[in-house]
Amino acid sequence: MALFLHSIQGVVIIIVMIALGYLLASWGWFSEDSTKLVARLVTQIALPAYMIATITKDFTAQKLLSTLPGLRFPVLNMAILFGLSFGVMRALNIKKEHRGLFSSMFLNSNTVFIGLPVNEALFGNSALPYVLVYYMANTTIFWTLGVYLIQRDGVGTAKFNLKQTLSKIFSPPLLGFIIGVILVLCHIQLPNFLMQDFTYIGGLTVPLSMIFIGISMANAGLSSMRFDKDSIGILLGRFIFAPVLMTLMLIPMSMPIEMKQVFILQSAMPVMTNAPVVSKLYGADADYAAVMVTETTLLSLIVIPFLMMIVQSNLIH
Repeated sequence: MALFLHSIQGVVIIIVMIALGYLLASWGWFSEDSTKLVARLVTQIALPAYMIATITKDFTAQKLLSTLPGLRFPVLNMAILFGLSFGVMRALNIKKEHRGLFSSMFLNSNTVFIGLPVNEALFGNSALPYVLVYYMANTTIFWTLGVYLIQRDGVGTAKFNLKQTLSKIFSPPLLGFIIGVILVLCHIQLPNFLMQDFTYIGGLTVPLSMIFIGISMANAGLSSMRFDKDSIGILLGRFIFAPVLMTLMLIPMSMPIEMKQVFILQSAMPVMTNAPVVSKLYGADADYAAVMVTETTLLSLIVIPFLMMIVQSNLIH
């Protein structure tokens, strides 16, 4: 019961901030430009600063290096999910124009805007290296395979642009992570005033991320939510197949318990908020992607407490 209450508290923290964003957007506080500004502040300013400040303050070179072999687990999990998505598409007879987008949303999760705040609320800063390892795998696969799949649903011919893909993979958050790791590995200490600045700016990451999710929900409109076969397939992938697969992979492994817990939670996060943006860019069904972001985000607030009870049980120890 104590575990359940702890996980509920962590999720309530998140819900309050999401609700604030939703209410402010409903009251007309945010235009399309200001919403984009919030997202850019998080991804290009606050999150890189958060990475540098947290990694250099809380982690040693030994601890960081010990997390890197864990990268194979999210990669393998997403590879299996990719294969499973075709079976689910066939079983549910998913619309042809949704199939690439369906596969992309089925295997990729929202590891930053939702995953980072949730894991921080539940585990604290000690979860950050594991969150970032999953993020590295997730963002690389989304901006390569995921974007290619979405392009296939669009109006043009799907093609791979190496320069554009690398610029997305090596985004400011990942560069902030890399800089933080280099500083730790090289035993470089930044001046106190600079660390203080990074700490203050990085502190914007969690609240602004949650407010952005609330704004996105308000813009999508809760009335747009639907439970047809196209959405049910995504819900199965995000909240059933992904965490079950990850759990089965990690049970026999000798690795830190917290890494197992974070990986399982990260695998079950909602659809990436980038999916509607990329869909709109390439002429795929952006409305379908936006609805799935909203549905999976809302349902994750119910799923996460129960998933926390499972990952903190003796099952994966």
